[in-house]
Amino acid sequence: MTTPAPSLSLQESARPLLDFYQRGGVEPPELLPIDGAAMPEPYRSLLVHDGDMTPTLEKYHKDRIHLRLLTRETTESAYNREVILEAGEANNPVEFGAIAIHLEHFPEATHELILGESVPLGTILEDYNILHQSCPQAYFQVQSDPLITEAFGLNESTGLYGRCNIHRDPEGNHLAEIVEILPPEHCAQG
Repeated sequence: MTTPAPSLSLQESARPLLDFYQRGGVEPPELLPIDGAAMPEPYRSLLVHDGDMTPTLEKYHKDRIHLRLLTRETTESAYNREVILEAGEANNPVEFGAIAIHLEHFPEATHELILGESVPLGTILEDYNILHQSCPQAYFQVQSDPLITEAFGLNESTGLYGRCNIHRDPEGNHLAEIVEILPPEHCAQG
C-alpha cells in the first residue's frame, strides 16, 4: 500500500493526545513539528515509515509488546485511551500513546479484545488480518511533561520524538487516530 500525503496539521492530527489534556484541565506539552528526514536515529527508523508501531517495536526490542492503560474515555465518536506500550516481562516502556479507536469499523469479534485494554491495537490488526493502511500525518519533538516523564520512569523532563498516525480501512474510514511518543534513546535500546 502506498501512503497518501498527510491531510491534517500537527495540531489536528495530535487531537487524541491534546483532548486528554484538555479534558483533564492540564496544559499539554508543546509539540514542535519536525521533518521526518531530520529526525535522529534510532527515532527515524522507528517512526518515519508507513508501518504499524507494534510490530516495528517488537522487531527493534526483540520482544513481545503489551499494553498498560493509563486512562480511558468513551465519547460518541470513539473509544479513547492513553497507554504505555511495554516490552517483555521486564515491562520496559517503549511508547507513550494516545489513541482514538472507532469500534464501528472493526469486526465485532475484535471489540472485546480492544476493550480488554491489554493487547496493543497493532497486534489485534495483525492477528485478525484486518486490512488497513498506516498513514503518518506529522512528526514532532516534545519536551516531556510530568505525565510523560513519569510514564517513562524518567528522572527529569527530556526531549522526545513522536508521530501522529491514522489507520484507515480500504474504504478510507478511520480505524484509529494515534499519537505515538518514544522514550529517550538510552531507554529505547533494542
